[in-house]
Amino acid sequence: MLQSMTGYGKSVCELDSKKITIEVKSLNSKQLDLNMRIPGLYKEKEMLIRNEISKQLERGKVDVAIYLEATGASSSNQFNAAVVKDYFNQLKKIQEELGFAVDPAIMRGIIRLPEVLDTQREELDETEWDIVFSHLLKAIEQVKEFRNQEGEALEKDIRMRVENIVVLSKEVFPFEAERIETIRTRLDDNLKEFANGKALDGNRLEQEIVYYLEKFDITEEKVRLANHCSYFTEVVSEAASPGKKLGFISQEIGREINTLGSKANHHEIQKLVVKMKDELEKIKEQLLNVL
Repeated sequence: MLQSMTGYGKSVCELDSKKITIEVKSLNSKQLDLNMRIPGLYKEKEMLIRNEISKQLERGKVDVAIYLEATGASSSNQFNAAVVKDYFNQLKKIQEELGFAVDPAIMRGIIRLPEVLDTQREELDETEWDIVFSHLLKAIEQVKEFRNQEGEALEKDIRMRVENIVVLSKEVFPFEAERIETIRTRLDDNLKEFANGKALDGNRLEQEIVYYLEKFDITEEKVRLANHCSYFTEVVSEAASPGKKLGFISQEIGREINTLGSKANHHEIQKLVVKMKDELEKIKEQLLNVL
């Protein structure tokens, strides 16, 4: 079954003093284009996250975001009491020397001064990381489920359009006999006009007719087109992550349709060729999002 490159997954975990939200988004891209936004606490695990995304999602423009929200007391940010007291005593002394009443509001200014906040780097707890990583895997699994659902719709549409091309190519057959007779008549009239009333060489006329019929013969193009469409369907059913391969096959299908159109020399066949091109363009648009 085909997979889309579009997907979304989200998982939330609650720990003692923090809430962690993990989001993984995926859009179509030729290669894996991974963008990450993670807290500094988890930076040391960045390569592990990248490797897991690469292994499980393969291709696409993937955005990974981990949001950390404190829900309780944190030991990483503490006021340096000694520094606060020192600032306060100095400011109090200055106010007294200037004859001002001591204003408790000076505390608001003190907390903005250097080294008042003693920020300590929090060390990553491996038990916590195991929980976070398990939720990351849940978000990735949701993305894959989303991709499968989208891929099912893509596959249904693509199969229908390939079948439409096959049906349209078969509709060419009734016009081929008419097309051959038209070419024969046109050649006969042109040669008679060229001969200007003189007797025509029957053998030469037959040679010219055979030459043009071979030149405009579309049997080979129809056979190759049918084979490409059959192979396309086979790859859809059996190949893993077949997006690029299907893109190559669709190019071959387009080449045969174009050649058929250039050789057609019949307005009804040209109409069928236009319809086949329209179906193929829609297939190519869908393949841009196939994994």
